[in-house]
Amino acid sequence: QVQVVESGGGLVQPGGSLRLSCAASENIFSIYTMGWHRQAPGKERDFVADLLWSGGRTNYADSVKGRFTISREHAKDTVYLQMNSLKPEDTAIYYCYADTPLGRYWGQGTQVTVSS
Repeated sequence: QVQVVESGGGLVQPGGSLRLSCAASENIFSIYTMGWHRQAPGKERDFVADLLWSGGRTNYADSVKGRFTISREHAKDTVYLQMNSLKPEDTAIYYCYADTPLGRYWGQGTQVTVSS
């Protein structure tokens, strides 16, 4: 069973930055993709970004392109989400996931609040 653990959320002012981390317990050779979704209060969970473990191709939601960057650290089976120029509408619980041959595994989520 893959365990996915996020960290790095918090409160930040508009225009500020945060970096989220996501560590997977599974060997990287079993991971296809890792990525992030987010869920704002009263809304559905939406795609934010993902990274193909083999080759490193990335994808982003239009709402975060140019502001967010997803990256990986092979040695630690970890992905990061660098979030810059944050806006109040980025406020949400951010969930990390890992896609493996056994299915998709989600983390518990980390709260990001953008407010002055």
